[in-house]
Amino acid sequence: MPNVKVPLPVIRRLPRYYRYISELKNNGTTRISSSQLAAIMGSTPSQVRQDFNCFGGFGQQGVGYSVQLLYEEIQKLLFARQDLRAVLVGTGNLGISMANFVMKENTGVQLVGLFDNDSAVIGNHLFNMKIKSMEEFSDFCRREHVDIIIICTPKEAAQEIAPMILRTGIKGIWNFSHYDFANLDDSLIVENVHLRDNLMALSYRITHSGSGEQ
Repeated sequence: MPNVKVPLPVIRRLPRYYRYISELKNNGTTRISSSQLAAIMGSTPSQVRQDFNCFGGFGQQGVGYSVQLLYEEIQKLLFARQDLRAVLVGTGNLGISMANFVMKENTGVQLVGLFDNDSAVIGNHLFNMKIKSMEEFSDFCRREHVDIIIICTPKEAAQEIAPMILRTGIKGIWNFSHYDFANLDDSLIVENVHLRDNLMALSYRITHSGSGEQ
């Protein structure tokens, strides 16, 4: 793969490519053209080719792409490390759902710790792990070489623990709160998931679907 900085929109499309290509492989498809893949992705053939060229290109002109090769190469890109270690902060309903997702899905991420600031749940066991107090958070993350923090707390709680995160030196945050961790440190790699924003956008699009707006 060329030693170039891959644009973030291309990186965000990789999991979708991987998902569709996995389905094609499982269905017995052996080759696919950029036009066919673009139709599945809802993009254009030139966009598909440009995206893949960021990683050196995976096909031959006029021949198309080997589905097996695409699957293997994109898998290597997405799962370059299979030992990423994560902790989850906030063990409410959302936190439990996200912990369950990480543990069951093949994401290359291992959940190694659960944290909360609610004395009513601290000490309880969830997924065979003891829910720890935030007082133990920083030391645990450094000792266990944690790579990712999953934040499933309200904005106010997330803001309170932000200084602790900086002290751990962790650079990856999967953020379900509405606190903007990216403003803390330019080196933080943050993926924000705003469920309410997505639902409101969907509501708007449904409400205005007859007005010509998308």
